[in-house]
Amino acid sequence: MSQSPAVRPDFFQLQNGSKARLPFSSAEYENRLGKLRASMGEAGVDAMLLTSMHNIAYYSGFLYCSFGRPYACVVTAERCVTVSANIDGGQPWRRCYGENLIYTDWQRHNYWRALKSIIPSARQIGIEADHMTLAARDTLSSLLGDTQTKDLNADIMALRMIKSAEEIELIKGGARTADIGGAAVKNAIREGTREVDVAMAGRDAMEVEMSRAYPHSELRDSWVWFQTGLNTDGSQ
Repeated sequence: MSQSPAVRPDFFQLQNGSKARLPFSSAEYENRLGKLRASMGEAGVDAMLLTSMHNIAYYSGFLYCSFGRPYACVVTAERCVTVSANIDGGQPWRRCYGENLIYTDWQRHNYWRALKSIIPSARQIGIEADHMTLAARDTLSSLLGDTQTKDLNADIMALRMIKSAEEIELIKGGARTADIGGAAVKNAIREGTREVDVAMAGRDAMEVEMSRAYPHSELRDSWVWFQTGLNTDGSQ
């Protein structure tokens, strides 16, 4: 008896586990989204398509690692939806404020099909022109039909420049952590010590502090830039 072929969706939702604690409170994200929506209204766009790491993280709390795949956060008057690759599973939903939609690799352009499902009738979309490639812009135009794009990069950058009390507190925490790493680097410097060992001492000290001060965070890509000569001027 033959079986029907497996259904291979273009996109789907996977809400496994529960929402994780994000870097900022729900009130903070709502405040940011409120200001963004006001800016969208002034610009006359139906939706905002965020594609950069910094803006997606700023408005949703989710920090992506692309692995060569595109990501997004789509903001409308009512919704905030992150769009992520299937390689991440349910992690983006747990680590974002709002909704999440996962696109698959079964067909080319499923990323754009997922976006279209969120904003099927949008006539004007705000974009980050400094981040979107020409090829991506052409694909957006071809798959979303009559949709027009408008660059709101400068507007969004201006919104991010004004820091809230929660942001200032996190910035202070980052500076405190960097001081701990700097002290560890200083203490590790000895004649004949390898540069990489000094750099690791600073990195390890900072990761210990971050895990203590921010136990709900993900520790990814912690760096120490420690330079000692011409052969290592790219830093450890």
